[in-house]
Amino acid sequence: MSYQVRYTKAAKEDIIRLYGFLVEQDLSAARKALDAIQKGIEFLKDFPFTCRKATPEDPLLREMIISFGARGYVVLFEIVDRKTVTILAIRHQREEDFH
Repeated sequence: MSYQVRYTKAAKEDIIRLYGFLVEQDLSAARKALDAIQKGIEFLKDFPFTCRKATPEDPLLREMIISFGARGYVVLFEIVDRKTVTILAIRHQREEDFH
């Protein structure tokens, strides 16, 4: 089964923010990071339940770790129904928490 992936406005802003931060330092790294994030999110289309639960109270709220270099990114998402996954937020692993 393939899920449709949707993004909240905040998640779209996260991608722009993360890309913007890297592009100021290294355009090539920014492009590679964006590619890694996109590939990770593609994985969710087929296997959202393989990702860890973000909280024990809500089994449909999950986190996915996307490796990138020595660190990576964390994608917070919700399995909405049998056809839809919604990306709620994306952060770098060095950030304190989702905003």
